[in-house]
Amino acid sequence: MPHLDVNWNLPDGTAYTWFVATPGSILLIIVAGLAFRWFACRAIDRLVQRAVVGSVPGVIANSRAGEFLADLRPGSQERRRQRAETMGSLLTSITTGVTLVIVIVMVLAKLGQPVAPIIASAGILGVAFGFGAQNLVKDFLSGIFMILEDQYGVGDVVDLGEAGGTVEAVGLRVTRLRDVDGTVWYVRNGEIVRVGNQSQNWARTVLDITVGYEADLDIVQRVLQEEATAMYQDEQFAGIIIEPPEVWGVERLDKDGAVVRVVLKTAPLQQWSVARAMRQRIKARFDRSGIRIPTTIQTIVDEEGT
Repeated sequence: MPHLDVNWNLPDGTAYTWFVATPGSILLIIVAGLAFRWFACRAIDRLVQRAVVGSVPGVIANSRAGEFLADLRPGSQERRRQRAETMGSLLTSITTGVTLVIVIVMVLAKLGQPVAPIIASAGILGVAFGFGAQNLVKDFLSGIFMILEDQYGVGDVVDLGEAGGTVEAVGLRVTRLRDVDGTVWYVRNGEIVRVGNQSQNWARTVLDITVGYEADLDIVQRVLQEEATAMYQDEQFAGIIIEPPEVWGVERLDKDGAVVRVVLKTAPLQQWSVARAMRQRIKARFDRSGIRIPTTIQTIVDEEGT
């Protein structure tokens, strides 16, 4: 019977390297990558849970407003949760992608494959992608920072410059909002250079009331203060008007009369309903107090001059 001689002592320990050392190193790299991803995802989950809870700004945390700011309107908690989960999902995807690329490159290096050309090619592709899709990259980066900084969320009323209205969807590339006329606007995040948010933390109702020059301005201001305070103390507006109202005084003198300003600090998105109710109260009180609101009388002359 012929003798089969298998030489396992190959030069430079080739057999040991291919069947023991290399698989062991690759397995260790994979395990280390999975462990790193697990720890990173745990840290991201903790950050997400902390972000979901939210916090009240310290400046107003001790005021009456601070009691309402965590949940001033329906869906505020849901908005925080969605924003936190969106960022958590994005960070998890980035962590997974980066870890996977590093593990693949290290495994290829252990298999003896040249990784320098791969890294160089990836760099060239990245530069080409950056130049060819600058607007897309800009939109995504802007969307990430908008979500991370909580500049606005679904349900907020915002002014984005070219368009304004209620935010219906916030994506990493495009923000969708609907204006008061019902028109839906799609705004690329990279094109947003400023954001005016009318529904974040708190809002303010500012009413400029014009009265005739014959009116006693001290009485007018007292009447406005009384009506605003009565509205503030009304149970119907509990939690809506969050601080005692103020009458700032005479704002300006117009051709029709003196303009007196009264302001009320409100919960987000409630400033318009408060303004409408306050105007109705002021009109009724002025009628009872004999305070005249100037009106423009239009005179029509017919062909006979009468």
